[in-house]
Amino acid sequence: MPFTLATWNINSVRLREGLVARLMREKGPDVLCLQECKSPVEKIPLDQFRALGYGHIVARGQKGYNGVAILSKLPLEDVGDKDFASLGHARHVAARLENGVTVHNFYVPAGGDKPDRAVNEKFGQKLDYLTEMRDWFHSEAPEKSILVGDLNIAPREDDVWNHKQLLKIVSHTPIEVDHLHDVMEAGKWVDITRQDIPEGLLYSWWSYRAKDWGAADKGRRLDHVWATADISNAGHSSRVLRDVRGWEQPSDHAPVFASFDL
Repeated sequence: MPFTLATWNINSVRLREGLVARLMREKGPDVLCLQECKSPVEKIPLDQFRALGYGHIVARGQKGYNGVAILSKLPLEDVGDKDFASLGHARHVAARLENGVTVHNFYVPAGGDKPDRAVNEKFGQKLDYLTEMRDWFHSEAPEKSILVGDLNIAPREDDVWNHKQLLKIVSHTPIEVDHLHDVMEAGKWVDITRQDIPEGLLYSWWSYRAKDWGAADKGRRLDHVWATADISNAGHSSRVLRDVRGWEQPSDHAPVFASFDL
């Protein structure tokens, strides 16, 4: 069953309901994973999404913050969530497709401004969150799974606009990158985006602070699509929909797509 999957930090699904609907109409991924929905599940505006063919949803939400949702044309089974680092945040949910593939949707904490847990509690929470992800994947040994989401880390030198300038900036510090690599290794995850696009600068996020984000192009690849090694060869056609960052009243993230022949 070939299918296309997309991940997108929408930065308020209620505020940007129209953008989600536009992506569904124009690009039509079979499965759309959203992060930072900022809405209780019961207030996610599902009627328009259902009318566009997305009749299946698995989500976790909270008022005003965080929130993750999996919207699908294909039937889904809710297979739970984990509260990593015991933050009490809606940052993870998992669903299983009828072909047996489990989709994990993550919104990893951003980590605040200072990359020092001694002075910045949020940075410590981010590292603890990643450590617990690592430990879970060590114990669970995921198979036939896809992991997507805003992981809030740009791991490679060509995942940021300037490697040297960003080494001390949260999202690209060596300790964060090491923690992310540990998560990947624990689950034997394969970075599908970089499997398909192995070389060159590649971003999925551009700050709202840039007056002309497109011309400045000071981006970071914070949004990811991974797969377990047993199905990684089935992944293809990865792409970042950069133009979506330029839609009216956009999220600061662009959707990341991949297709799988499973």
